[in-house]
Amino acid sequence: MAIQTLAVLPQEFTIYGLAPAASIPAAVTQSELYFIGKTEDQLSIVVPSTVKLEAEDTDENWRALELLGPLELSMVGIMAKIGSVLAGAKISIFVVSTFDTDFFLVKGHKLQEAVGALRKAGYQVQTPGTDS
Repeated sequence: MAIQTLAVLPQEFTIYGLAPAASIPAAVTQSELYFIGKTEDQLSIVVPSTVKLEAEDTDENWRALELLGPLELSMVGIMAKIGSVLAGAKISIFVVSTFDTDFFLVKGHKLQEAVGALRKAGYQVQTPGTDS
């Protein structure tokens, strides 16, 4: 199987933790890109940092690497392999997925290290304003 291509998204993201019964603010669903996850303990929302929310917990300055797809749901090990490369470089990740693809969020100050580690491992990484 060929190694995948990732693209660094241009915007910065913030991860918010809200009470599980909290309403999802309209600003979230009006955003061009957002992710929502809910358990009985917490409502988590990832949005571009330009969207400001009131939350119990906030973690700012995340950058996203989009795994370019679409990927088939039957594909095995892609997230584990990329996660392993980043773990080997001592880079923490926050992963969110859609039906078609995965997004690997890394802290902004670790972005260049993440790109370098992925490229060294044979992945193609597109950065904003370039095609490679």
